[in-house]
Amino acid sequence: MTVTVEDVRSVARALPRTEEALVRDRVKFRVRGIVYVAFSRDETVMGFAFPKEERADLVAAEPDKFLMPDPVDERFNWVQARTSALDADEMREIVIDAWRMVVPKRVAAEHLGDAG
Repeated sequence: MTVTVEDVRSVARALPRTEEALVRDRVKFRVRGIVYVAFSRDETVMGFAFPKEERADLVAAEPDKFLMPDPVDERFNWVQARTSALDADEMREIVIDAWRMVVPKRVAAEHLGDAG
């Protein structure tokens, strides 16, 4: 199964403070201008917020699924995934975790029902 922009949109739009934007023909989801998910122009690659200190291990563990960010994005907490390699459950987890990185902790806790 290939994850589509529409699949991601259904998850992201339900997350508080999320807005969708089209920037240079690329669909992006963000909170107050901070992008947490973005698609390549051809929608075959989905970039997402991810701790940069953990991304090399993620890519090494599943190189057919995950890619290092483009050189221009290496300074950010960012990694990429091939949409054709993701299933719906994994995409949902990725999108929610990426959103949690950019939204205030209180907002995430309230929305997800976390104890703190």
